[in-house]
Amino acid sequence: MGTRPRLACELRAEGVVAARAEDAAGVLAAVSRAGVAEESRAATVGAMRKALEAVSLKTRDVTLVVPDGAVRVLLLDFDTLPGKAAEALPVVRFRLKKLLPFDADDAAVSYQVMATAKDALQVLAVAMPREVLADYEGMVREAGFEPGAVLPSTLAALAGLAEGEHPTLVVNAGREGVTTAIVKAGVLLLHRTVDLGADARADAVAGLGAETVAVDVAAGAHETVVVAREIIVDGGLAATASEVAQAVSVAAAYFEDTLQSTPGVVLATGTLGAEALAGLLAAAEIGPVTVREVVDREMLGAGATAVGTPSGVPLGWLAGVRGVLCN
Repeated sequence: MGTRPRLACELRAEGVVAARAEDAAGVLAAVSRAGVAEESRAATVGAMRKALEAVSLKTRDVTLVVPDGAVRVLLLDFDTLPGKAAEALPVVRFRLKKLLPFDADDAAVSYQVMATAKDALQVLAVAMPREVLADYEGMVREAGFEPGAVLPSTLAALAGLAEGEHPTLVVNAGREGVTTAIVKAGVLLLHRTVDLGADARADAVAGLGAETVAVDVAAGAHETVVVAREIIVDGGLAATASEVAQAVSVAAAYFEDTLQSTPGVVLATGTLGAEALAGLLAAAEIGPVTVREVVDREMLGAGATAVGTPSGVPLGWLAGVRGVLCN
């Protein structure tokens, strides 16, 4: 149909969030969040079903947002590319052969031309192992819904940004990873993901120390986050603060080198939240910089009024689902 389903959910290590929008304006008519009690497929499917049933009406088609760590996002330069997608895709796939840690021929691959110039094209390519995609789609079906589109978390959040001329630095931080991205006028300039999986979390547990600083998150999340050598969100270890701060520092340096200016504002998405990210960056002496949520109150409809309150869904969780609902 040329549009994504008006029902969306995002899978994160910390839980599942779902939302519904009535039209392409992306105003969230309803939102829901469900925690995953244990790390198992059955628990994830159950959380997905609970979150989606709370916001769905008649449709069972879902736009699914998956973790950045499940895909590979690359920016590729070409001298030229066939105009027809059926002819261009094999060319993109061939270029990916030496760049992917999995078989490019069997992967699910999508691409978009980001920028064009004389004798040059910049292409955004997204690749995902076919079996991983099938596993995610299978969980959606087991929950009683049908996957209609699949996007990685940060690209999903970027889809909801206005295409202004001012460059923007976006930070997506959570329990298992941190992604930094820079976008200008709808063109992606940087996308960098740092995995903070089980090994990184184990290292952080071993490194617990006296440098920990408590930060009370205000209206954006209403959860207590601990920042310094490690971050604790919802009672679970999220990531080492040093890794998150380093990722932001690298992105800020790229921003300055490429655009000859400093990022005036950092937009936050993910379960860490803007308030906690601001405290983390201040503790790491990065900035000063203003940190804001990607999602604001103007993006919420009457059915999502509890968002950002102690009983509602934190704003940081919603950037991905809101982005994919802006069609």
